[in-house]
Amino acid sequence: MASRRRRWRLRKRTRRQVQGWGAVVAAAVVVWVAGHWTMVWPVFMAVLAAVVAAGAGWILLRSHRRAVDQDRRWRAQEEARARELSMADVDALSWQDFETYIAGLCRRDGCTKVVVSGKSGDLGADVIGYLADGRKLVIQCKKYAAARGVGSQDMQRFVGTARPEHGADVALFVTTGRTFTSAALGLALRQDVVAMHRDLLGSWVKGAHLESLIPLNGSGGGTRRRPPA
Repeated sequence: MASRRRRWRLRKRTRRQVQGWGAVVAAAVVVWVAGHWTMVWPVFMAVLAAVVAAGAGWILLRSHRRAVDQDRRWRAQEEARARELSMADVDALSWQDFETYIAGLCRRDGCTKVVVSGKSGDLGADVIGYLADGRKLVIQCKKYAAARGVGSQDMQRFVGTARPEHGADVALFVTTGRTFTSAALGLALRQDVVAMHRDLLGSWVKGAHLESLIPLNGSGGGTRRRPPA
């Protein structure tokens, strides 16, 4: 017990000493600052101004980033809505008129010798033409409901004819459907077939050039990714 009391007294005395020295140092600082106020004041104001400027800059940066993010989301929503407004007219077309419409988009973007099959038994070549650089373009058109996806069987049939039967340099599968199934898209990427779903078609309808859309191949944007074989 005596040993414990001694340790307690020692800690208490040490704490008082530390507090006392702290008070002395604080008083010395106050006295020094008071004696050198004309020198300290500009430094103090400069530090305060720097802190205020840094805080204001941080707030402005956050506000700017928030505004940029909001603008980016708004633009994406507006572009999606504009595509859907344009696609409403496309949805009203018959499958024959849809093929003719796709041929018109090709001609708009500089394709030449564009012809439309317009009949069954065309072995997947609904539209054939040549890109501006001379490559042969073969297009399979599928006029599907917006919510419907393109399955692997449709893609398999096109893969089997686009190059072996028609000698396509660029094989394009375009649909009004929302998506390609993962199996269909994987097959398209492995076989170098461009998969143009509803969103990409909407961009084409809105004026994007065909050759700018080809590298997107099945995505909503960005670079093309080829899955492992």
